[in-house]
Amino acid sequence: MHFVKAKGILSSKNGMNIYRGCTHGCIYCDSRSKCYQMKHDFEDIEVKQNTLELLEDALYRKRKKCMIGTGSMCDPYMHCEEKLGLTRKCLEIIDKCGFGATLITKSTRVLRDMDLLKSINEKSKAVVQMTLTTYDEILCKILEPNVCTTRERFDTLKILHDNGIPTIVWLSPLLPFINDTEENLRGILNYCFEAGVKGIICFGIGVTLREGNREYFYKKLDEHFPGLREKYHRKYGYSYEITSDNNNALMKIFYSECKAHGIISSVREIFEYLNEFPKQEYTQLSLFKVCKKS
Repeated sequence: MHFVKAKGILSSKNGMNIYRGCTHGCIYCDSRSKCYQMKHDFEDIEVKQNTLELLEDALYRKRKKCMIGTGSMCDPYMHCEEKLGLTRKCLEIIDKCGFGATLITKSTRVLRDMDLLKSINEKSKAVVQMTLTTYDEILCKILEPNVCTTRERFDTLKILHDNGIPTIVWLSPLLPFINDTEENLRGILNYCFEAGVKGIICFGIGVTLREGNREYFYKKLDEHFPGLREKYHRKYGYSYEITSDNNNALMKIFYSECKAHGIISSVREIFEYLNEFPKQEYTQLSLFKVCKKS
């Protein structure tokens, strides 16, 4: 872990990455790709030491309330968060300033901040997005070795739902010849239905591979699935989009099951929901905390 002083914290779409790099060890992680231009080892987490000052200043300057997102590239609840607590402190600022929050994680550590998520959700909106890829717990520990299992994430989704926090699941990736099966898909879907998720994002059955993450992925295939690297090479070469032969059949099941259970499956609709700040924005300002620049 190392610290840097960042120039800014929010993207043009109001997303932020407090950390860069990850210790979850997921074998398919796109964030390892060279296009993201990380100048350090992926597991050597880069911490933006001035995150809190930058965030408070950015929110202070905004003319309209909006949703603030985190976790699209690096999980905000990695192991270092236990020591540093920057994600929690960012949520405190978002709560104080009356903005909404949405975050993506694979970690049960998100439950630590339930009080803040509920406070934000009472005033505007707080949404937790969680990635689920593999119903089989043994396989999950191979594909995602240093993070909580799918069952633990399912339990987390239920707790969030029971506390009134809306949830979205990212069903991705489903790896060809590994977990692109009907059994795996239905297992994850049943978890989602039981946990009362609002929507499920699925771009298709497959994975994306590009320079940086492709090499790491193939290295892990050699370790855990001997001979599978060669099968990928023969079938997909150096393609970016790796689509499973089971894509059409499994996506048909996905859409029909989501419709039957009243779960949003349109990627467009889900992103509209995630980005939409509630219209009842501060009709009674005196009831809420006001963001003041320190």
